[in-house]
Parts: sequence; C-alpha cells; structure tokens
Amino acid sequence: MVDYRIDRHSGVATYVQIVQQTKQALRLGLLEPGDKLPTAREVVEATAINPNTVLKAYRELEREGLVEARRGLGTFVRRALNTAPTDSPLAGELDAWTARAHTAGLDRDDVAALFTAVLEKHYAEPHPGRHDQGDPS
Repeated sequence: MVDYRIDRHSGVATYVQIVQQTKQALRLGLLEPGDKLPTAREVVEATAINPNTVLKAYRELEREGLVEARRGLGTFVRRALNTAPTDSPLAGELDAWTARAHTAGLDRDDVAALFTAVLEKHYAEPHPGRHDQGDPS
C-alpha cells in the first residue's frame, strides 16, 4: 500500500501529488497489478484533504489506464510502469550520493534542484537506440 504525503508548500496541486506518488510507487514496484489503493476515506484521514481531491486523482489514474475502480470494492492497480528496483546497484549509488549531499549541508530542495538539473542534462535528448521516450518539446 502507498502512504501519500502532501506538501502544501510545493505549489503542486494536491491531486497531482497523489497521481505522481502513485506513479512513483508503480515505478519502484511498491504497487503491482491487482493491488488495492487506499480508499478515499483512508487518504482523507491520513492527509486531511478533501475527498473530491482524492477521487479526482484516482479518476486521472484511471483515465491513464493505470488503475480501475470496481464498484463496491475499491480502486485497483491495472498495470505497472517500467520498474526501477530499489535493490539495484544504481539505487545504492544514489542513496550514497544523497547521504553525501545531506552531510555536505544541502537541504532537500537543493538536492532536488541539483538532481533535476542533471536529469535535464542527460534526458534532454532521447537515448540512442531507445524509441520509448516522448519528444521533450
């Protein structure tokens, strides 16, 4: 199950945060096809957001074909995204790098900005030999 964390100061709409966190859980293999998402009531109790916000996020995920609502049963994962296993050597390297950045005094926003800049540098152009990346423009 996924535990949603809402950052009210991020400037990102709450429903978008839920969609993004669900997709991240799918990519990391924390959610798999057949898994049940928390009910709107459970998310509301954990995050103190409006139930309609949760339902909007779940509708967006359903529109994208990632989940399906089953009347009277809940919302279930339909398909996974490309997974990045948390036990891969790359995850370990990233964990070590993040620990060094924290020790060096960078806060979360500094690390996110630095990582985003590096991502943009390496993913601005499609990777040679791969045809699954969309046009960045």
